[in-house]
Amino acid sequence: MKKNLTTVAFAGTKEQEAQLDALIAKHKDSKGALMPILQGAQGIYGYLPIEVQKHIALAMGVSLAEVYGVATFYSQFVLNPKGEVAVAVCLGTACYVKGSGDIIEKISEKLGVGVGETSSDGKYSIDATRCIGACGLAPVLTINDEVYGRLVTADVDKILAPYIN
Repeated sequence: MKKNLTTVAFAGTKEQEAQLDALIAKHKDSKGALMPILQGAQGIYGYLPIEVQKHIALAMGVSLAEVYGVATFYSQFVLNPKGEVAVAVCLGTACYVKGSGDIIEKISEKLGVGVGETSSDGKYSIDATRCIGACGLAPVLTINDEVYGRLVTADVDKILAPYIN
């Protein structure tokens, strides 16, 4: 599997930063404030880039390690932006035993993007997911929320063709 370790440059705006500061001010003195702040920050930015995590740590008076620890512990948080073409392959039990592991490897090779990563141009991202509730269609993948099911690795080229320039 080819790994594309370059990252998309953070492009936060002053408006987003103002929203984040207002969110932090609203929750800062509440017990357990880090969770709603991280959830809100992800809502503002679409993901939790390291720049946002540093901002939260500084504003909350906690270590970056604490913020990062929470952000990486809970699966609801995303540390990389989704690509314009967001591919998600189910690796839940039903999908995995029917070959989704091979499918995600082929997609990664075809797009040149590692699992859990976004291409440096922001065009593609690939994520491994757990059960999406379509076990009868296993193995399943989604591209920008469009579901493709009952797949074999030979289907990958045809499915990706409309998304590749």
